[in-house]
Amino acid sequence: MRSFFVVLVLVVASAAAAAGGPVPYQVNGESFTGYYLSPADRAPLVLLVHDWDGLTDYEVKRAQMLAQLGYGVFAVDLFGTGIRPTATADKKRLTAQLYSDRTRMRALLQGGLEEARKQGGNIANSVAMGYCFGGSAVLEWARAGVDLKGFVSFHGGLETPVGQDYRAVKGDLLVLHGTADASVSMAQFAALAETLEQQGRRHEMITYSGAPHAFTVFGTDRYREDADRKSWQRFVAFLAEATR
Repeated sequence: MRSFFVVLVLVVASAAAAAGGPVPYQVNGESFTGYYLSPADRAPLVLLVHDWDGLTDYEVKRAQMLAQLGYGVFAVDLFGTGIRPTATADKKRLTAQLYSDRTRMRALLQGGLEEARKQGGNIANSVAMGYCFGGSAVLEWARAGVDLKGFVSFHGGLETPVGQDYRAVKGDLLVLHGTADASVSMAQFAALAETLEQQGRRHEMITYSGAPHAFTVFGTDRYREDADRKSWQRFVAFLAEATR
C-alpha cells in the first residue's frame, strides 16, 4: 500500500461530507470491491480505473479530490476483492491476464459501470479516466464503443491492439503523457494521434516535459508536481466541458 504526502485539507473535509465508501459487488459470479463517492444526487460521474497496484489509497484520494469538485466517482476494481499486488511480478501477471483477454477486461469495466448505476451514479452523464494500466483499460473501453461522454488516459499504454481501431468511440478522448516516459514511447503517442485523426475521432493529446511514466503518483520518485498540476487542471476543465 502506498503512502501519500499531499496536503489536501479541503479535499478531506469535503469527502467526509460526501456519501460513499467501499462497495462489494460481483461480475459474472466473481467478487470485487470498488469505491463510490458522491457529493449530491445526479452529480456528473467519473468512472476511475486503477493502475497495476489495484484499487488503493491513491485512487481513493483522487476520488475525494473529484468529490470536492462536485463529481460522483466510482472506482472500478479489475483485479478482485483483496487482490492488491505489491510485487512487480504479481502486477505484471495480473495486468498480462487482462491484456491477453480483452473480452474479460471489457466485461469487468462494464460490470463496474453497472454497479455505479446501482449505487446511484449518473451514468448518463459520465466520463471514464484511468492511470497507467487504468489509462490503457480506459482506451480499451473507448474502442468497445461504450456510450460515455469522454475517456481520459493519464500516462497509460497507447498501442492499439492488432485488429482493433477507434471507429466505434462515442465520446471525446484526452491523452496526458510524459515525454520522458520510458515505458510508452513518443512514437506510440504519435501513432495514436495519427490513428485518431485518420478515423475522425475527436481528441486532445498533451505531453509534459521531463515527466516519466506514472508522473502523477504522489510520494514516489516518479512524481512530477508541475506535470501533475497541469494535467489535473486540464482534466478538470475537460470534465466540465464533457458533462455540462
